[in-house]
Amino acid sequence: MTVRDIRPVPVGAASGPPAPTSALVADTLIGPGPAVDCPAAPLLAGELRRRGVTAVRGPLPLPSPGGQGEDSAALAVLLRATGGPAGLGVAADTGARHHARTALAAWLAATGERRILLASPRSFCAGVERAIETVESLLTRESGPIYVRRQIVHNTHVVSDLQTRGAVFVDELDTVPDGATVVFSAHGVSPELHAEADRRGLRVVDATCPLVTKVHIEARRFAARGDTVFLIGHAGHEEVEGTMGEAPAQTVLVERVEDVDGLVVPDPHRVSYLTQTTLAVDETAEVIDALRARFPALRGPASDDICYATTNRQEALKDVADEAGLILVIGSDNSSNSRRLVELSHRRGVPAHLIDDTGDIRPEWLAGVDSVGLTAGASAPPYLVAEVVHALGGLGPVTVVERAAPPENVRFTLPTAAR
Repeated sequence: MTVRDIRPVPVGAASGPPAPTSALVADTLIGPGPAVDCPAAPLLAGELRRRGVTAVRGPLPLPSPGGQGEDSAALAVLLRATGGPAGLGVAADTGARHHARTALAAWLAATGERRILLASPRSFCAGVERAIETVESLLTRESGPIYVRRQIVHNTHVVSDLQTRGAVFVDELDTVPDGATVVFSAHGVSPELHAEADRRGLRVVDATCPLVTKVHIEARRFAARGDTVFLIGHAGHEEVEGTMGEAPAQTVLVERVEDVDGLVVPDPHRVSYLTQTTLAVDETAEVIDALRARFPALRGPASDDICYATTNRQEALKDVADEAGLILVIGSDNSSNSRRLVELSHRRGVPAHLIDDTGDIRPEWLAGVDSVGLTAGASAPPYLVAEVVHALGGLGPVTVVERAAPPENVRFTLPTAAR
């Protein structure tokens, strides 16, 4: 490992005066010899932002070796990494200098050789791909604005990308102009919202995942035969709100095994259950067993409501968790299936963290860990996985091991209006 000083670099010069606490994180170290890439730059930038420093990224000059006093405006480290040398570098203004040194030191403590165990399958499922492609198709074909109620899928990167391409995301229909085109998200909506859209003359393109639609159909059928319907799911989730809207007077939300003892129904012989599609398989089975013990006449769907993608990603995580010292799950905080992966890892005794992207990874998680399991929820783009692998490869040599798994060949047709 070689440590070098760098002469002071103007931070933020391209965009005006520097902020009171700002730093330039090196994407590339430029020296008299070949430029050195800095794959771990997003990791260092993320740590600085958590410390309140405005971090931007760009090339940084690497002059001859020199001293490293406390007043150094810039610092760089050369590391042995995957494919050759890699760098970590930062130039900071006076207010951010201490944070830059401590952030760099924190990441140096996390360097080293490690394995990355890639769970497979991971990332996008068929329902998510269908929902995203629906909005993309409408943006390409339609001249007017395309409104989307709530997040089309629960991922900040997907939503941000579609926003930059012109999609307008709204919380409720009352902000959509009469007669406009509105897309309903992959999570499904209640009949009440469909009726409201009809009254407003909105052109609805329904991107509800077909596997969620299946649960809606079951809810209507079970309620029509006079059952009390126990919906196993999480309060406040959009999928749950939409499903409960199919028969609100006959549907009871059950979140945990502990909820079962307090359930009171008009007729214990006329009861059935459904589940949210993105739940933990093992925990859901415990709730169903508790319901069946309390209500022996309980009936359920002909096939599991928890979708194939949720089940496959949980099984894939189990395959890598026992060999990993840490699990990283890529997904947004409001992604139910991603959160279930973190919880599954915890239940198996392995530390796990949910991250939106590389910038969320903390150095203390990796210190002393030589084997990292990596997966992504069904709404997280695959490129985020590649970015995490690339960034970790900037901390030291990595060996990537991917578990073989049958491919997911499920494909859903786009809604008619988006074809």
